[in-house]
Amino acid sequence: MKNMNQMMKQVKKMQAEMAKAQQELEKKEVVGTAGGGVVKVTMNGHKQLLGVEIEPDVVDPDDVEMLQDLITAAFNEAMKQVDELVSKDLGKFTAGMNIPGLF
Repeated sequence: MKNMNQMMKQVKKMQAEMAKAQQELEKKEVVGTAGGGVVKVTMNGHKQLLGVEIEPDVVDPDDVEMLQDLITAAFNEAMKQVDELVSKDLGKFTAGMNIPGLF
Protein backbone atom coordinates (compact mmCIF):
# COMPACT_ATOMS: atom_id res chain seq x y z
CA MET A 1 0.00 0.00 0.00
CA LYS A 2 2.94 2.30 0.64
CA ASN A 3 3.98 2.12 -3.02
CA MET A 4 0.44 3.01 -4.11
CA ASN A 5 0.44 6.13 -1.91
CA GLN A 6 3.84 7.12 -3.26
CA MET A 7 2.59 6.67 -6.83
CA MET A 8 -0.54 8.74 -6.16
CA LYS A 9 1.60 11.57 -4.78
CA GLN A 10 3.75 11.48 -7.92
CA VAL A 11 0.67 11.53 -10.16
CA LYS A 12 -0.79 14.54 -8.30
CA LYS A 13 2.54 16.34 -8.53
CA MET A 14 2.72 15.64 -12.28
CA GLN A 15 -0.87 16.88 -12.73
CA ALA A 16 -0.06 20.12 -10.94
CA GLU A 17 3.08 20.64 -13.02
CA MET A 18 1.19 19.91 -16.23
CA ALA A 19 -1.58 22.36 -15.30
CA LYS A 20 1.04 25.03 -14.63
CA ALA A 21 2.72 24.32 -17.98
CA GLN A 22 -0.64 24.65 -19.75
CA GLN A 23 -1.25 28.01 -18.06
CA GLU A 24 2.19 29.18 -19.13
CA LEU A 25 1.40 28.30 -22.76
CA GLU A 26 -1.28 31.00 -22.80
CA LYS A 27 1.41 33.59 -22.05
CA LYS A 28 3.75 32.41 -24.80
CA GLU A 29 3.43 33.90 -28.27
CA VAL A 30 4.55 32.81 -31.71
CA VAL A 31 4.59 34.78 -34.96
CA GLY A 32 3.99 33.21 -38.33
CA THR A 33 5.07 35.22 -41.36
CA ALA A 34 4.57 35.04 -45.11
CA GLY A 35 5.79 36.95 -48.12
CA GLY A 36 9.08 37.84 -46.50
CA GLY A 37 7.35 39.29 -43.47
CA VAL A 38 4.71 41.43 -45.20
CA VAL A 39 2.02 39.44 -43.38
CA LYS A 40 2.43 38.46 -39.71
CA VAL A 41 0.06 36.39 -37.59
CA THR A 42 0.54 36.28 -33.81
CA MET A 43 -0.90 33.43 -31.73
CA ASN A 44 -0.55 32.24 -28.16
CA GLY A 45 0.14 28.72 -26.97
CA HIS A 46 -3.58 27.99 -26.72
CA LYS A 47 -3.98 28.57 -30.49
CA GLN A 48 -5.78 31.86 -29.96
CA LEU A 49 -5.24 34.44 -32.71
CA LEU A 50 -3.85 37.58 -31.07
CA GLY A 51 -3.23 39.74 -34.10
CA VAL A 52 -2.67 40.11 -37.81
CA GLU A 53 -0.28 42.65 -39.30
CA ILE A 54 -0.31 43.46 -43.01
CA GLU A 55 2.11 45.82 -44.70
CA PRO A 56 0.05 48.42 -46.60
CA ASP A 57 2.03 48.04 -49.83
CA VAL A 58 0.96 44.37 -50.14
CA VAL A 59 -2.73 45.33 -50.28
CA ASP A 60 -3.71 45.32 -53.95
CA PRO A 61 -7.46 45.57 -54.60
CA ASP A 62 -6.89 43.87 -57.95
CA ASP A 63 -5.18 40.87 -56.36
CA VAL A 64 -7.12 40.01 -53.20
CA GLU A 65 -6.35 36.30 -53.69
CA MET A 66 -2.62 36.89 -53.13
CA LEU A 67 -3.34 38.63 -49.81
CA GLN A 68 -5.66 35.80 -48.78
CA ASP A 69 -2.94 33.27 -49.61
CA LEU A 70 -0.36 35.22 -47.59
CA ILE A 71 -2.65 35.39 -44.56
CA THR A 72 -3.39 31.67 -44.83
CA ALA A 73 0.32 30.84 -45.10
CA ALA A 74 1.22 33.02 -42.10
CA PHE A 75 -1.61 31.50 -40.05
CA ASN A 76 -0.55 27.95 -40.91
CA GLU A 77 3.06 28.72 -40.00
CA ALA A 78 1.96 30.13 -36.63
CA MET A 79 -0.18 27.03 -35.98
CA LYS A 80 2.80 24.80 -36.73
CA GLN A 81 4.93 26.79 -34.29
CA VAL A 82 2.26 26.50 -31.58
CA ASP A 83 2.07 22.73 -32.11
CA GLU A 84 5.85 22.51 -31.73
CA LEU A 85 5.72 24.69 -28.60
CA VAL A 86 2.99 22.57 -27.04
CA SER A 87 4.83 19.37 -27.92
CA LYS A 88 8.02 20.71 -26.37
CA ASP A 89 6.40 22.10 -23.22
CA LEU A 90 3.95 19.29 -22.52
CA GLY A 91 5.76 16.42 -24.20
CA LYS A 92 7.92 15.84 -21.15
CA PHE A 93 4.77 14.85 -19.25
CA THR A 94 3.55 12.41 -21.87
CA ALA A 95 6.82 10.92 -23.11
CA GLY A 96 6.11 7.47 -24.42
CA MET A 97 2.34 7.79 -24.04
CA ASN A 98 0.00 8.21 -26.98
CA ILE A 99 -2.95 10.16 -25.59
CA PRO A 100 -5.48 11.00 -28.33
CA GLY A 101 -6.58 14.62 -28.44
CA LEU A 102 -3.93 15.93 -26.07
CA PHE A 103 -1.88 17.66 -28.77
